Amino acid sequence: MASTNGITVRSARAEERPEIVQLSEISFGMRVNPADLEYAEQVFPTERALVAVDGDQIVGHANDRVMTVTVPGERTVQASGVTSVVVAPTHRRRGILRSLYTELHRRSESENLPLTIFTASEGTIYGRFGYGPTIVTNEVLMPGRTAEFRPTTPDPGGVRVAAPDEAKTVIPEIYDRWRRFVPGAQIRPEARWQQRVFADAVQSEGGSPQFFLVHPDGYAIFRRAWNDDGKNIATIRELRAITPEAHIALWRVLLGMDLVHTIETELADRDPLPHLLTDPRLVKVTGRHDALWARVMDVPAALSARTYQRDLDVVLSVDDPFRDAGGTFALRVRDGIADCEPTDRAPDLELGIDILGSLYFGSYRARDFAAANRIQAKDAARLRAFDEAFGSEREAELGWFF
Repeated sequence: MASTNGITVRSARAEERPEIVQLSEISFGMRVNPADLEYAEQVFPTERALVAVDGDQIVGHANDRVMTVTVPGERTVQASGVTSVVVAPTHRRRGILRSLYTELHRRSESENLPLTIFTASEGTIYGRFGYGPTIVTNEVLMPGRTAEFRPTTPDPGGVRVAAPDEAKTVIPEIYDRWRRFVPGAQIRPEARWQQRVFADAVQSEGGSPQFFLVHPDGYAIFRRAWNDDGKNIATIRELRAITPEAHIALWRVLLGMDLVHTIETELADRDPLPHLLTDPRLVKVTGRHDALWARVMDVPAALSARTYQRDLDVVLSVDDPFRDAGGTFALRVRDGIADCEPTDRAPDLELGIDILGSLYFGSYRARDFAAANRIQAKDAARLRAFDEAFGSEREAELGWFF
């Protein structure tokens, strides 16, 4: 496909899968479970993978999958979900990453995908390719059993323990209802359910099997393990609630489990859990990180795909340092529905395409980027309208990690 500095980027071949796995292991510093390989191939087939080759050695790799992703307004877009982007430690600083992304983006453009998304292992690399962090999550710790709910917090009930066979039937249906109205959530393929949730290899080292709590409108997936200090840790790997009642009911069970000293999980910024408790300080944030990055591949298509919180009439000057998706665009919103098209009118706001990606799902605010001089606005009123319009009724969350 392409050759730079003696490195050729081309489509991967099925027989190269073991070498690709080895490169991923040395690049990410982790062992790939052999039991995962069959499922992984179904989720991200080798036939869509790209490799960078130096002679007969694979020195770079990237793959993607076309995903259906929810955007604000309970709409969906098709996006390229990029994964396993690696360059061999022996071949850094040779333009391999740029060559891989060039080919990935060419393919996305040819497939008319308005958005590219991925989960990033490092935060300093991808801005130059037009990506911006777009969803955030918080790592939290809570004490078990000692947390008390406020007297006004209802006790909806309706939660029960589900055996794995039942969970396989019930949980994917609940997730699918949840992801339809949560920005950032994707349709989850069957193979991913098997690989990460229901596969036989569900016991972590020194820990319990995976347990399932189900409610008619929600579920929780968790494990328990004893640490070296004799403390029992419950790790909530996934909690999805369609209604406030389901959210409260699930947390009442989780925070009331016997013998649990500490609960660890991840929460979105506006998760109501702290407000349900008499002492909100018990929900301690121990880390905060980006959960998803996004790049807008087609500005009119992407901006017309989502809905908005207020009417808007603004001209955007969008700079794209890597591809040709930038330009000047007129964005007009009425009753939440947008029209966007190229224009020769003078811009009201100037921003990079990475900023547009950060704003896209509604988690980041335009006014904060303007304060950092990363959005230049003609006047404060236009900036305020733009900021309000790009908000989202529902907070964005990543559906499943990839």
